[in-house]
Amino acid sequence: MKLSKKNLDQQLDRVYDVIIVGGGIGGLSAAIYLQRYRLSCLVIEKGKGRSFWMQDVTNYLGLHPHTAGRSVLQQGQDHALAVGADHLRGYVEDVTDEGETFAVKVKLGKQDSSLPVFRSKYLIAASGIIDTLPQLEDMQNVFEYAGYNLHVCLICDGYEMADTKCGLFVGSEGAINTAFVLNWFTPYVTVFTNGQVEVSEEMRQKLQDHGYPLVETPIKKFLGHDHEMTGVELTDGSTVDLQTGLISMGSMYHDDYLRDISLERNGNNIITDSMCRTSHDRIFAVGDIKEGINQVSIAVADGTLAATAIWREIRRASPPRRWEENLIGVKS
Repeated sequence: MKLSKKNLDQQLDRVYDVIIVGGGIGGLSAAIYLQRYRLSCLVIEKGKGRSFWMQDVTNYLGLHPHTAGRSVLQQGQDHALAVGADHLRGYVEDVTDEGETFAVKVKLGKQDSSLPVFRSKYLIAASGIIDTLPQLEDMQNVFEYAGYNLHVCLICDGYEMADTKCGLFVGSEGAINTAFVLNWFTPYVTVFTNGQVEVSEEMRQKLQDHGYPLVETPIKKFLGHDHEMTGVELTDGSTVDLQTGLISMGSMYHDDYLRDISLERNGNNIITDSMCRTSHDRIFAVGDIKEGINQVSIAVADGTLAATAIWREIRRASPPRRWEENLIGVKS
């Protein structure tokens, strides 16, 4: 059921089998499988994660290519609730390992906030990441195009950028190397640093050798109409015509709640085994927060794997259910 400040008291004394931090694609997949395995779970969702901003889920089998991410999330949430999952809109502030259970502190509400604590035997971290966008004076101008033809994922959207004039917007010199992968889809690449990246002579030469212009003048605003970006205006008044864009400026990881729990990582990504189990035997990680490829299809599979691993473990530790009526007179 949907929980809120009005009805959550009845669940505070409960120990869930699993608490899932994050109600995105991976978290909802896990919730559906857990409930179908007849386990109890609580999904805690802060809202407006990476999938929410996807205007079109263009590469998922069975979905129309113009299905919005928020539609997929709503259907997933409805499905999870229908099979008995609990769902709470809130921000997970802290997770404490109590030994046999986890204590999960949640902040509810921006004003007059409360901090209820929920408990579970297992934890699934499905809180994901959010992409860093170019920081302009008018951020609404960025939001007007981000997720439409101003893309954030080369693997997801390379097809949409094929053979077009593409701006690559970077936040570091290392990110400029994306140009040399992007050129599989289009050779018409212009690199923008927004005046915030020091570019070595070696990298300048490499760009020149490929014919890719380097624009270091800061960006004033994106140009376009009806969510279609058509170029950029620079602070010196000049403009650059574009047909599409790719942002490669890194990501923010939503995992501060795990700060007191030591987990093996590769950079910011949590390392897991083939069933999405972390270095902590009762914590699983799914989706973009873990090491691997950031795709909707991967997140769905991750949720399935984590839920199945937890079910197997709980099932094997549980006594078998017997058809007692057929055992009458058998026992002596």
